[in-house]
Amino acid sequence: GEISCALEEQLSFALRPAFKNYYELVTVSALDREERAQHTVVVTAADAGSPPLSSSHTFSVDISDVNDNAPVFNQTSYTMYVHENNAAALLVGAVKATDADAGPNGKVSYSVVPARAAEEEPCSCVSVQSESGGVFVLRPLDYEQLRQLEVVVSAADAGSPALSSSVSVRLLVVDENDNAPLVLHPGAQDGSPPSSELVPAGAAAGDLVSKVVAVDADSGQNSWLSYQLLRATEPGLFAVGAQSGEVRLRRPPSERDAAKQKLVVLVRDNGRPPLSATAALSVLLVPGSGDAPLPRQSPAAGDDDGSLTTSLIIALVFVSLLFLLSAAAFVACKVCKRKELSGGPVLYGPSSVQSYVADGAAAGTLPHAYCYEVSLTTGSGNSEFKFLKPVLPSLPAQHCSAGEGEDHAEEFPPVPMIMGDADFETPGMRSVGQLNGF
Repeated sequence: GEISCALEEQLSFALRPAFKNYYELVTVSALDREERAQHTVVVTAADAGSPPLSSSHTFSVDISDVNDNAPVFNQTSYTMYVHENNAAALLVGAVKATDADAGPNGKVSYSVVPARAAEEEPCSCVSVQSESGGVFVLRPLDYEQLRQLEVVVSAADAGSPALSSSVSVRLLVVDENDNAPLVLHPGAQDGSPPSSELVPAGAAAGDLVSKVVAVDADSGQNSWLSYQLLRATEPGLFAVGAQSGEVRLRRPPSERDAAKQKLVVLVRDNGRPPLSATAALSVLLVPGSGDAPLPRQSPAAGDDDGSLTTSLIIALVFVSLLFLLSAAAFVACKVCKRKELSGGPVLYGPSSVQSYVADGAAAGTLPHAYCYEVSLTTGSGNSEFKFLKPVLPSLPAQHCSAGEGEDHAEEFPPVPMIMGDADFETPGMRSVGQLNGF
């Protein structure tokens, strides 16, 4: 009559005796509904007879759910694209999150939250549909002002307490060809007419006349610009670089060409559809001889500077040589004058006078008798002493002027002699016989 119970499956459940033939079905490990929501338990009861008899009963155990799982997004981040100038409330993508829980614990709702904790409100131009997770752009965007933005989308369940998770959504604005090229040169932005470019008559083919400069606010191939000559007074005279915008001469200008040339250059971008702008140029052909060269490159200017420098050097050398020749001629004239003065007759030089005076001073009296005459020129207070040669060479040397005493000096009758400059220069003034006659 004894009965024993046993389980066919002893993984998560066990039988525990309660009272006599009563047993309790208990769990022996944690149960996870997300792994296994229902368990089947078979209980077998057998007696102790021989042979033993038994019977079995099957129990179904359902695991109830608790909110122990937060929503999980199917991507770690999202990148979405929107073309600029979009329509309002445009759907650009969707986010998706799942919750392993059941019932309200697994119901997910979406919302946009601030990207940073310091922000109070999320971006006002992006919205997320709470049930489906669709991302909408609420207003048109301009690529030139806003190229990308980033928002944070949150997914929360309806459990108590609610669990949530968030993901980053980056929205990239795609450029559209909505900006036409803007011509910077030539052409004034204030509406005044552009200045004219001058082309000399001696210009050659390939010379640069002007350059068209333009920009495009778009990006990528929408900003790639190409140039072409749209209209011209002489279409065969000018050529425009397709990529550079340089306006050059295709051939040298001739007398048959009009002096004033008008050109219109078309600037077009590479967008779809392309946008374009025009630039107007005015070119004046300067009249002159056809042989006059056009200084179109910097090396030509360098040659002119070299010629000027050479001319200056030659002039400097010439002036230096002229100065040296003048100095040599001046020195030669001075040397010739000195030779003429030294070679001429000198009657009484300062050296001879000084030697005579020195000899007289040493002997106490002059070695020869000298007679002199003081003559005063009219209108002058300067005294002039004119020395004569000795009158009587045989007489002893005496002083010509009185001053020592009458006893020791022999008086001679005065001989007045008046001589001019011509007489002074004539050697042998008077003979002794002439003197005795007086």
